[in-house]
Amino acid sequence: MIKNLIFDFGDVFINLDKKGAMERALNLFEMDSLSEEIHAINTLYEQGLMSTEEFVEFYMDNFPNLDEDEIIGTWNYILRDFPNHRLEYVQQLAAEKKYKLILLSNTNELHINWIKENVGFYEEFKNSFDAFYLSHEIQLRKPNPNIYEFVLKENNINAAESLFIDDTEENIISASKLGIHTWHINPETDDITTLFSAKSELF
Repeated sequence: MIKNLIFDFGDVFINLDKKGAMERALNLFEMDSLSEEIHAINTLYEQGLMSTEEFVEFYMDNFPNLDEDEIIGTWNYILRDFPNHRLEYVQQLAAEKKYKLILLSNTNELHINWIKENVGFYEEFKNSFDAFYLSHEIQLRKPNPNIYEFVLKENNINAAESLFIDDTEENIISASKLGIHTWHINPETDDITTLFSAKSELF
């Protein structure tokens, strides 16, 4: 029996434009693909191992023709709208109190600040969860197994009684290996509000 619902944030609740953001970045940086160094820096920042100031400084040092606003604007370009019906859905789940609700997101300070400024109900959304984990705050990052182990231990919950919803396959695979039930949600065809029909075999 499922007792715990663990949700990703991006492309589960808030819509993302991953393709558009990558195209914009490559165009701005005049690159065919992002370098290993850039990927490494982005990961460090997402894991809270680098401050926002250090992160922006890295890009300004490596791309001196760009200003801070261009860098931050490109970084945040991935973030799109947050449909109201998804907020209402998680609020309804919270009101019913049938499941422990946990958010587990790979994110960073710049993205969260943008969401706070541009999504009028961020605090209401956050308050719907029993636990709310952001990678840069807990210094753990999906798909590393230790982030899932952390969530299970912190909340004293069992993997077999937990369902994890994420749009990224490698995150799903990693969680599955620990015995956590999963739903690899497709943001183009699925919506979180169809959770119970999509995974009806678990409920």
